[in-house]
Amino acid sequence: MLYRAKLQEFYAQAIAAALPERCIARAFRFAEGRLYWVENPQSPTEIPLPVLVLGAGKASARLARGLVPILPPGSYRGAVVTSPGNEAEVPGITVLRGAHPTPNHQSLAAAEHLLALARGGSERAAIFLLSGGASSLVAAPRPPITLADKIVTTRLLLASGAPVQAVNTVRKHISRIKGGGLLRALARDVFTVAISDVIGDDPPTIGSGPTVPDPTTFAEARAVLERYGLWSKVPTSVRTVVEQGLAGTIPETLKPSDPESAFAHYRIVASNQDAKTAVAQAARAQGWEAEVIQQPLQGEARLAAEAFSKIVDECLAHAVAGRPRCLVAGGETTVTVRGSGLGGRNQEFALALVTQLANKPVTLLSAGTDGIDGPTDAAGAFVDGSSFDRARTLGLDPARYLAANDSYHFFEALHDLFRPGPTGTNVMDIVIAVLHP
Repeated sequence: MLYRAKLQEFYAQAIAAALPERCIARAFRFAEGRLYWVENPQSPTEIPLPVLVLGAGKASARLARGLVPILPPGSYRGAVVTSPGNEAEVPGITVLRGAHPTPNHQSLAAAEHLLALARGGSERAAIFLLSGGASSLVAAPRPPITLADKIVTTRLLLASGAPVQAVNTVRKHISRIKGGGLLRALARDVFTVAISDVIGDDPPTIGSGPTVPDPTTFAEARAVLERYGLWSKVPTSVRTVVEQGLAGTIPETLKPSDPESAFAHYRIVASNQDAKTAVAQAARAQGWEAEVIQQPLQGEARLAAEAFSKIVDECLAHAVAGRPRCLVAGGETTVTVRGSGLGGRNQEFALALVTQLANKPVTLLSAGTDGIDGPTDAAGAFVDGSSFDRARTLGLDPARYLAANDSYHFFEALHDLFRPGPTGTNVMDIVIAVLHP
């Protein structure tokens, strides 16, 4: 239990490193009555006031709460959309709620509200506060796609095992707000502050890129649907929109060559690397060895777990008895859902390690930094060298639960689920392993 408590402490340090209220100050400075965009500290850009503030994502309300003290009173208005549990009171800013991981009627209403604000007002500039979850929290489907069609399509994509870049390629092409759609509606300078929840910190992928040009095409969107066997499964309206796009009868997403692209200014203020570095620093402060694995965790969760177990074995082979060592990794895996169980990618990753870590001096936590893992109330799960034997005592077969994609109920029976609740930020997933030979 000692090491499990330490893992929770290290997880808290990872979250603290990506707190929106702390990160937002990296992008703005207010001095002598003027607001500056600090992309280059040597040559900051002045942002004309008053400013329109918009946002979407799990961290958007807390980003707004950090931004407001920087701005002079009466110099802003706007609205942000966040997920349940991540709401925060922000003076002068309307905080709306959407749904995640699939959109609902609130997501639709929130998107229409943001688009209406974007098309109105006299502000010469806008600030957009973006973080993970935005793709679901705001939904503005292209006609004739309905909200119900969008929900079906989202569920199919999320269960397909496709990486987020591929999922968001489709999302952008069936939306009026993603893929630069919001930038088109604003048609003025937009200063986007993003907390990255994607591998590679790619702006067009984060939140499906509402305020940046999109390099992907309708042809690529169709290719994704075909590659993952979804073309015949998505609603007819989705195929109609994609085919219209391929025929050129409806416009593409915003492209870098389009004039509106000149309005885009972008800065990432927190990422998975910040979280991993914070964990390593916390471990070293304990007098432990610590290693940050730079290669991101990606691909099928169970395959990523197999690769991670090999790294653990290599480290154990060279371990010094009595001196704990901390391994830190991060990224975002996928799960191709074939069973009827309940779980998330972190829980599946952990379940795939139960057999691999049996009777080894290792304690591990795999968890989402947003405090959520799939459609569950857990962020992830713990695994240690005793997990396999404890499961066997209860009559639980890890392989059977893995085949059913039922990691949640496996770890619930072991009392090994990790439930920190919503954290207010989102920089992908983090895996922390303590080797204690």
